[in-house]
Amino acid sequence: MNTLPKTFKDWFKTKGWSIHPHQQAMLDRADAPALLLIAPTGGGKTLSGFLPTLIDLAQTPHKGMHTLYISPLKALAADIKRNLTTPVQEMNLDIRIEERTGDTTATLRKRQRADPPHIFLTTPESLALLVSYEDAPRMFAGLKRVVIDEIHALAESKRGDQMMLALARLQTICPDLKRVGLSATVEDPGAIAHLMARHPDPCEILNADPGPSPDIKMLLTQEAPPWSGGGAAYAIPAVLEQVKAHNTTLIFHNTRAQAEIFFHKLWLANDESLPIGIHHGSLDREQRQRVEAAMVRGDLRAIVCTGSLDLGIDWGDVDLVIQIGAPKGVKRLVQRIGRANHRYNAPSKALLVPANRFEVVECVAALEAVLEGELDGDPRGAGPRDVLCQHILITACAGPFNENDLFAEVKSAGAYTTLTRAGFDACLDFCATGGYALRAYDRWQRLVRRPDGLWQLRDPRATRAIRMNIGTIQDTDTLKVRMRRNRGGKPLGEIEEGFAATLTPGDTFLIGGQIVKYEGLRELVVEVSRDSSKKPKVATFMGTKFATSTQLSARVQRMFTQDSWPELPDHTAQWLDLQRTRSQLPQPGRLLIESFPHDGRAQTVIYGFAGRNAQQTLGLLLTNRMEELGLGPLGFVANDYATLIWSIDPVTQADTLLDAHALHNGMETWLEGNAVMKRTFRASATIAGLIERNSPQSRKSGRQATFSSDILYDTLTKYDPDHLMLEITREEAMRGLVDFGRIEEMLARTRGRIDHLTLPRVTPLSAPMFMEMGRVPVKGDAEERLLAEEAKRLMESSGLAQITPAPSNKPRWRVGY
Repeated sequence: MNTLPKTFKDWFKTKGWSIHPHQQAMLDRADAPALLLIAPTGGGKTLSGFLPTLIDLAQTPHKGMHTLYISPLKALAADIKRNLTTPVQEMNLDIRIEERTGDTTATLRKRQRADPPHIFLTTPESLALLVSYEDAPRMFAGLKRVVIDEIHALAESKRGDQMMLALARLQTICPDLKRVGLSATVEDPGAIAHLMARHPDPCEILNADPGPSPDIKMLLTQEAPPWSGGGAAYAIPAVLEQVKAHNTTLIFHNTRAQAEIFFHKLWLANDESLPIGIHHGSLDREQRQRVEAAMVRGDLRAIVCTGSLDLGIDWGDVDLVIQIGAPKGVKRLVQRIGRANHRYNAPSKALLVPANRFEVVECVAALEAVLEGELDGDPRGAGPRDVLCQHILITACAGPFNENDLFAEVKSAGAYTTLTRAGFDACLDFCATGGYALRAYDRWQRLVRRPDGLWQLRDPRATRAIRMNIGTIQDTDTLKVRMRRNRGGKPLGEIEEGFAATLTPGDTFLIGGQIVKYEGLRELVVEVSRDSSKKPKVATFMGTKFATSTQLSARVQRMFTQDSWPELPDHTAQWLDLQRTRSQLPQPGRLLIESFPHDGRAQTVIYGFAGRNAQQTLGLLLTNRMEELGLGPLGFVANDYATLIWSIDPVTQADTLLDAHALHNGMETWLEGNAVMKRTFRASATIAGLIERNSPQSRKSGRQATFSSDILYDTLTKYDPDHLMLEITREEAMRGLVDFGRIEEMLARTRGRIDHLTLPRVTPLSAPMFMEMGRVPVKGDAEERLLAEEAKRLMESSGLAQITPAPSNKPRWRVGY
């Protein structure tokens, strides 16, 4: 057992602390090749990861970098630097700590490469850039440890895959490098440990005492939630009362647009002028930093926020978290709950506010899962090959490489352990030549093999362009928003280009909690002025619209098997009971389909519980299938649990409609002719280096990048349909944007066990679907049938029905969707 040195013991004593068992365990296992620590928020997780580093540096002088810290957020790196500096200064340790992110000045970056600090704090993108330099072996020489914070957040994205490939490169430079992963919310520790390990070496898992269960419940309101919608405006009076009763409250929302609306309405109801702020990723960086500083000082009573504050930043005296809208995932909810009472052995306090009637059921299911300690998450599968292509180019920037050595290095990274040599060679060939259809073009001839067998860049000057395009985050095209002034006014943030295109002078929208009026577009900047006289439009901000997790959906379905629901409010329990009386409730392992007439149309509701993206995709596929069957689909709408389709003729054979083989073929056909594929191609081609979003001359606009990627996509589809980038695009589209995997999971889960009920009227469970936003019209044969029927009625009413029109050779056109 490694004991604390006297200096550290005395420091702990001055703080009134004693070392936690998991902190001691991290000290005892400091020499393990890889460790994953799962500890609750406030459990000294960060200090656990750094304690072996601080002790080693205090006892043994070290030249250069000792420990590398990687964070998914720039703000988190800055927060860790502040928290680490305190013990270093108080114990008078000779340890230099610095951070490097996208905000670091060029002067400091240059100095850091020449003279790296003992503890270096950075992000995955900055790390990938650093390993691309030829002097990386010198900069990282002597590196002993890597600490990866909030590893669960990185494990769910391509950023994590890129980070692990960069770590594999560092491990080649420093063979004895030790890896440490830190997280409070891990649903599958084995999967994260697999990602963390340098294969075939194992990764040990250390579990801290989880501490007391959180104090979490639903917020009781006088008014019942509405049948549909996501704003939860009905709960604003009750939320405001909770803000008044606590020191600092974080009010989480699932989307940035919802956060803006709620903040605006909350402020209008804030008669006592309590200091309340707003924080999300589309706001100007200076505004976010001002809000963060005010939170740390304790100046704010509440902050309306999104996922930008999900992770482990210590925000001062937060004693309540409110989640507006169903959390969509248990792990996300646990992460957000942990922002309250950021102390070990102190229960976090949180309230859930369902936005609509169905979300009441989901919130109760999430509450039960949290109390039972059951997290959720879906496996990510093999490492994406577009990221691998970028890594090969990054490696070439650092100097010549041996393909066999690089293949072995990549295979040691968790997500790529199943990579075949053929798969690697295809990526290497793509990086070298662009692939069969593009090898005649000089711009994609990027790598050459030297006489000694090593690969290198064909033109060393290409390093600059490659480095400028490092990263896996694909931004939606946005435009800066500024107050209108002669020389450029105060920056407010960003809005999506598509939303900006809908604005005309005089239109108003919300940003940063204030109403602004659109004045015009000047040099790709949206100029606005303050205007509170109108009801605002809402900017469609970037950001993920979360889909309910598979595990949480399954819990909701299990709740439907109960005889009664004492845990639900009376209004929701009565609603479900009425559904059981009029129709039936969806059952685990079975697929419920309801058919009934409404508003002169045949209605079909499919309760797939597959998540919003998948249910939306299901609507597209089923309406296409109904078109083939001649049922005349007219449109559909979807939410997390169901898809509603309206048509001319009713569905009579549900098993034919939901044939798995036909749906899969329909998916392939639909994707080939749909903008989803081109959008996915653009993202993957940018990551893989086929398309340069940034160049030494200028940054391409969204329209320019789309134009060039569309030409490439059409060219490859026509002349090289088996091109690597098209294979990658199909894989990414199927598992990403459209969630077809969730549809396949739904079909596998139900295995043809369909409860198809033909009913006389709208059912209680389907009623909210008729109020859902985002209806998608279907243009096809149904439109022609309706026009023909209307023409026939007009002719009959005018006495012209006996006149037979002459046959026409004019072709019939159908608008695709």
